[in-house]
Amino acid sequence: MVADAFTLCLCWGMGRARHRLPAAIKEHKALSTSPPNGSLACVGIGITLGSHITPLARSHIQTAEVVFAVVSDGIVELWLKEMHADVRSLQPLYAEGKRRTQTYREMVEAILAEVRAGRRVCAVFYGHPGVFAWAPHRAIKLAREEGYRAHMEPGISSEDCLYADLGIDPGSVGCQHFDTTQFMLYRRTVDPSAWLILWQVGLAGEHTGHRFATGAAQRRVLLDVLARDYPPDHEAIVYRAAMLPVQAPRMERLPLSRLPEIDLNGADTLAIPPARALQPDDEVLARLAALDQAVPA
Repeated sequence: MVADAFTLCLCWGMGRARHRLPAAIKEHKALSTSPPNGSLACVGIGITLGSHITPLARSHIQTAEVVFAVVSDGIVELWLKEMHADVRSLQPLYAEGKRRTQTYREMVEAILAEVRAGRRVCAVFYGHPGVFAWAPHRAIKLAREEGYRAHMEPGISSEDCLYADLGIDPGSVGCQHFDTTQFMLYRRTVDPSAWLILWQVGLAGEHTGHRFATGAAQRRVLLDVLARDYPPDHEAIVYRAAMLPVQAPRMERLPLSRLPEIDLNGADTLAIPPARALQPDDEVLARLAALDQAVPA
């Protein structure tokens, strides 16, 4: 009798289990396809300490569980630590003689390790996190591929500061932007009637991936490349945005021929004004005029 009662209970339980099985499978599938708990926000804090950070970037920093930082100097890191108790600098990953690409990969892995652990991660970069920054783009791409929420919040970049400090309106005659070394290594079509902006001019010709500066010899090669479109006495501006509120931006005007003589670092930019006036396209102007005449008044 006991055995019969046990068998009855067992069969009853198995029947109920069979009845619940499809729902349980559906629930398991829903749980397995839901996004993982970890998340990543890559934010930019601008160039000038404390002046450029947006309220949204500040909120991401303050509400994160872990904050990683790749910023311009130790003062900025101390400022970040006032907003969050767990700020981890990624600067120590850089090393003399170490390829920068290896450093960037290690940054990505350090960030994603915390995301994969289920934490809300904020990665802080100076300037704009998507400008001259491989690691943020890569970290966001991989996080999304693995099913994590990841996005980028823009910040004020050196380009924004350059327009303000030098009084350049890129919409007036146009503006061309190149990494200096890329500009040297590849034949680019330059329009001398527009501004030419060469970023990281202090690293001109650096293609080894492990040096943090180059010298006069590489800049002389740059001058030879520029000589295809600009005379050696053409005036240019060496620009560096102010990183602290007490600093002034570097805005040094000089002829291109003097470029090998001056001190430069990776934060310096070369801004070259137009060397000639805009050249009207008479054929296009005539076609547009004909179209205007064809429109009824």
